[in-house]
Amino acid sequence: MQNPISPECPALPPPRPARHRWSALAASLLLVAAAAVTVSPPRAGAAVDPVAVTVNARAGLATVPETALGVNQAIWDSNLGTNETSDLLRAAGVKMLRYPGGSYADIYHWKTHTAPGGYVAPNTDFDTFMAGARRVGAQPMIIANYGTGTPAEAADWVRYANVTKKYGAKFWAVGNENYGNGHYGSAWEADDHPDKSATQYARLVVDYADAMKAVDPTIKVGAVLTMPGNWPDGITAGADPGPWNRTVLSIAGPKIDFVDVHWYPGGSAAESLARTAHIDDAAHLLRQQIATYAGPNSGRIGISFTELNVDAGRTTQPGALFLADAYSDLLENGVFTVQWWNVHNGIGTVSQVAGQTDYGDFGILSSGNCTADGSVCEPPLNTRFAPYHGLSMMNLFVRAGDQLVRAGTDEPLVTAHAARRANGDLAVLLLNKDPNNAHPVTIDYAGFAPSSAPPVFYTYANGASAIASGQSGSATSRTLPAYSLTTLVLRPAGGAVTGQPGAPGQPTATAVTDRGATISWPAATPGTSPIAKYEVHRQHGTVSEQLGETSGTTLDVDNLVPGTRYTVNVLTRDTAGRVSWSSPPLTFTTAATATSTCAVRFANTNDWGNGYVGAVDIVNTGDDPIDGWTLSWTWPTGWQQVSSGWSGTWEQTGRTVRVTSTADNRQLAGGGGSTSTGFVGAYSGPNVPPTGFTLNGVPCTVR
Repeated sequence: MQNPISPECPALPPPRPARHRWSALAASLLLVAAAAVTVSPPRAGAAVDPVAVTVNARAGLATVPETALGVNQAIWDSNLGTNETSDLLRAAGVKMLRYPGGSYADIYHWKTHTAPGGYVAPNTDFDTFMAGARRVGAQPMIIANYGTGTPAEAADWVRYANVTKKYGAKFWAVGNENYGNGHYGSAWEADDHPDKSATQYARLVVDYADAMKAVDPTIKVGAVLTMPGNWPDGITAGADPGPWNRTVLSIAGPKIDFVDVHWYPGGSAAESLARTAHIDDAAHLLRQQIATYAGPNSGRIGISFTELNVDAGRTTQPGALFLADAYSDLLENGVFTVQWWNVHNGIGTVSQVAGQTDYGDFGILSSGNCTADGSVCEPPLNTRFAPYHGLSMMNLFVRAGDQLVRAGTDEPLVTAHAARRANGDLAVLLLNKDPNNAHPVTIDYAGFAPSSAPPVFYTYANGASAIASGQSGSATSRTLPAYSLTTLVLRPAGGAVTGQPGAPGQPTATAVTDRGATISWPAATPGTSPIAKYEVHRQHGTVSEQLGETSGTTLDVDNLVPGTRYTVNVLTRDTAGRVSWSSPPLTFTTAATATSTCAVRFANTNDWGNGYVGAVDIVNTGDDPIDGWTLSWTWPTGWQQVSSGWSGTWEQTGRTVRVTSTADNRQLAGGGGSTSTGFVGAYSGPNVPPTGFTLNGVPCTVR
C-alpha cells in the first residue's frame, strides 16, 4: 500500500499502535514521483470553458454484479449489528459485508469470539454479524484467520456457517494483507508461522482451500495479492521464486477462486483523486499476472477489492469523490466487489478540507466519539459522512445487471462514467474534483439517443447533508458545482427499444500475431428479426472504430499495430437495422514485430516497489553493420520515467525515451553484434512494461 500507516486500527475503544507499511525513504520517494502527475485546479473565479463529455454506449465494459457495493465491518464496533446501522447500510445499497475486520482477522478466533492482543466489543460475534447482514440484504465475505489460525479452524467455521446454521456464506478469503508480516521488512500483520515467505503463505492457502472445500465444495476461496504499483509489488524476498503475486498465483492459483486486493492511494486530496487513473492499468496487470501464473482455466479467478480509503478528506468530499470514481473504475474492469474501509472506525486527526471539518475517521458513519483531550467531538453516532453519500450515489448510478459503458472527458478534474439499464435508460455519473470552480459540461452520446425530456438528476454538493434530486435541464448540458457528484438518468428518445437482438457472448482472441488476430464469440439470440451480421469494434478511448463485420461468429482482424493493447466489443445487427448491446469486452495485446533487422531484450532486474534497475540488450540481427544507434520506446503510462542510465546517453521527453550510443558501443556488427545498456527507472503507479522498441527508427523484435 502507498499509505504507510495501517488504517485498520480502531480509534475506539483502544487504538492499536500505528504500523508502518514501508520505510520512510520509500514513502518519500513515491510521494516525490507522484507529485509529477498531480493536477492543479484553475484559480478560484477563473473563467472555465465547457468540459466535453463523451458517452459511448457501443463500447461495453463489465456488467454490474449483485455483490458490487460493499463495506467492512469490524469486531471492535459495538454498533456492528444494530438495526440502525443495518438500515443505513441497506439504504445505501450495500450488497456485501466483510468480517471480522481487516488485520483483526489474523488474530480472531471465531469459536471463542476472541482476538488476543486486540479489543472485541460486545454483540459483535459471527451470528450477530450474520443477522445484520441479512437485515441489510448483503452477502458476507469472511476472512479466515491465517496469521494465528489453522486450516482446521477455518474448516470448522465453514461447517458452522453453512452446515449447522445454513447461512450459505459463499466467499472466504485466507488472511488479510499477509505480505505485511515482516517478510519484506514492514510488519503490521500478525503471523505466527516461522516461515513468513510468500511461498509458505501460498502453500498454506492450498491447505486452507482443501480443508474448507471438503466441508462445502460450493464456497469460493480467495488469496491475498498486492495492488500493482504499490508496495511490495515487484519485490522478491528470501527464497521466493518471484514477487508476492507471482509466487502466490504460481502455487495456489489452481486452488483459489478469487484474489483479494487492497488499495490506499495516499497523498493529498488532489493526489488521491488523480490516482484513480491508475486503476485501468492496475487491473490489466492483475489479470495478466493471473493469466500468466495461475495455471489452466485461470479465467475463472475473480478479483475483489476489499479495502479502499484516502489519507486526506476521509469524512468530507474527497472521500466521497474518490469512492464513487474508484468504485466505478473497478467495476468497469470486472471486479466483483468493492468494499470501503470502514463502517465505524473513530475520530482521527481533525482538519479543515474545502471549508468542512474532516474528522480523519475511516468510517462512513460517525462513531460519535471525541479526541483524547476532548477538544473536538464527532457529530452524533451514525451521522452520515460524505463517503456514505458517495456510496449512496453509486447505488443511484448502477444496479445489478447494468452494463457499464465507456465515458470520458477532456478535463482531468472532471471524470465521467455511464451505464445502460435493462429498461433502455442510460445513467451518467459526473464527478467534479475541482474544489474551487463549477464546471459546465456538454455531453455527446454515441449509440444512444436521449429523450428531449429533462433528465432525472441526483447531486451531492460539498458540505451537503443529503443528496438532492429533481428533474430539470437537458441531457446534453449541465453545470457541475465545485467538488460535487452528479448522476443523470436519461430515457431513450422514442421510448425503450423492443425486438432488438441479444448481445454476443464473451469474445476470445486466438492466433494473435504482431499484425493480426482471430476474434470469436458465442452467437447472439435473435430478436424480432433475423440476425444480419456481427460487427467488431475497437475501443479507442471513447470512440469506437469498426475493425470488420461478418455473418458468422469468427472474424480475422488484420492491419493491427505490433505491441499494442486492443479492447474490442462485438455487436449484433438484425435485418431491420436494430443493434444489440455490446458484448463483454475482450482485451489482448499484439506481439512485437515478428521480423526485423534488430532485436531487444528488456528486463527488470531489481525492483524495490517504486523503482527498479532496467537492463536493455540490443542485437543487430541484420546483415549490415550499424555505426551509431538510437533506441527509442514509449512508456504506456505517464507515471513511468528514467531517472538515470549508463552505457548510453539517456533522455526522456513526455513518455518517449531515447538512448543513444557512446563512442565505445556505437559499432554493432551485422549478423548478431550486440551491446547492453541500463537505467534506473521510477514509477508511481502500475509499472506496465513497454512493448515496442525502435532502433534508428526501425521496429525491433522483442525477446
